[in-house]
Amino acid sequence: MVDIVMPRLSDSMEEGTVLRWLKGVGDEVAVGEELVEIETDKANMVYESDTAGVLTEILAQEGDTLPVGETIAQVGDASEVVEGGAAGGAAGGHAPSTRSEGADGGNGATSPVTAPAAASSAPAATQPPPSPQPGPSAPAGGDGRVKASPIARRMATDRGLDLHGLSGSGPGGRIVKADVERALASGTAPAGAAPPAAPAATPSALPPPAAPAGPTPGVSEKPETAKGQVEVVELTRLQQTVARRMAESKATAPHFYLQAELDMTSAVEGRKRLKVMAKEGEAVPTFNDMVIKACALALREHPRANGAYRDGRIELYSRINVGVAVAAQDALVVPTVFDADLKGLRQIGTETRALAARVRDGSITPPELSGGTFTVSNLGMYGISNFHAVINTPQAGILAVGELKAKPVVTESGEIEARQMMGVTLACDHRILYGADGAIFLSRVRELLEEPIGLAL
Repeated sequence: MVDIVMPRLSDSMEEGTVLRWLKGVGDEVAVGEELVEIETDKANMVYESDTAGVLTEILAQEGDTLPVGETIAQVGDASEVVEGGAAGGAAGGHAPSTRSEGADGGNGATSPVTAPAAASSAPAATQPPPSPQPGPSAPAGGDGRVKASPIARRMATDRGLDLHGLSGSGPGGRIVKADVERALASGTAPAGAAPPAAPAATPSALPPPAAPAGPTPGVSEKPETAKGQVEVVELTRLQQTVARRMAESKATAPHFYLQAELDMTSAVEGRKRLKVMAKEGEAVPTFNDMVIKACALALREHPRANGAYRDGRIELYSRINVGVAVAAQDALVVPTVFDADLKGLRQIGTETRALAARVRDGSITPPELSGGTFTVSNLGMYGISNFHAVINTPQAGILAVGELKAKPVVTESGEIEARQMMGVTLACDHRILYGADGAIFLSRVRELLEEPIGLAL
């Protein structure tokens, strides 16, 4: 009998959550066949079996989170099948899901969703769904919260279901995803009670100036109820990783910031010409694509900015891979444009669009999220003029890009002229880059964007 353990599906993965078993106990498993869908710290992925045989026992239920290397199932001979060992898988056939379950944003990584089952026959469709048999409600923890897996809790929140009153089939009565799906299918799951409508406010006359001020409405409030009903939202694996890494970055990397305003007038004119020259259906590079290319060329000339601080030493990298921050559903994901200094603007534009689309539909893979040596984050599309981004450690820096906007500028001749200006902020790790290093690097980025013909050379 061979143990199937929680696999390491990304370089930073420490634990994973079982989302869906694609095989059941007693099923034949071939090498390379999809076995289980797992939520990692970066994306939802399907693990393919590296051994052949019969799935004899499932040890990890759907929704369980286990560390890398922990046994989740066993594969052996048909004679070794453990009765009742289908802890997480549903009985019967298991069709692999075409998309993973909603994890995020982010976005965030987002989750693939299992394809709906085929509709039943026409006579059966006219019969009302059977009411679920009453069972003991799921036990509550010490804090009064119902015991439920993260994915079951997210599904219930999305559908407006109240987990109180549902019976759980997981260990210790824990509510798992299958319990929520059954409740949704029956149409009789208890819904959360709507909060009572607030009474309509009635206007009151102001007291005369001489009258003493009366108590405010807050005098009767209690601290424990003053904020109203409290909803606790469980973080996905991706959100937990982002939160941990951002906290570590701000706590360990001594950030300093350099701001500049770039004159993008020539870049705007250049992009207009690219639009005219573009063939029908051909993507035109965005201004963010130009920023990525400018940073890549500047990194080639200033290799210290293309490095990382690790264990008291500085690592300098030969490849220039620029990460692009993408807002997924409730998370931030940074896919990578590899060898950005060697690619043209059109190729960079094509790749960034494809990466952003893969982030938002949840099909991005861990390799596409790894290997970055520098990061660009752009919030200009939201009307943000400038902001300070958190360094994606152990990288040396990150460039925050604000909106591009026409502003009045005093020219060298003393005249006022409307110019297309864009604010940028370079965050640097002071352990790698000093003030002058960052200023020289940012100055080169400015030169390349203000005279964008250099981006095409």
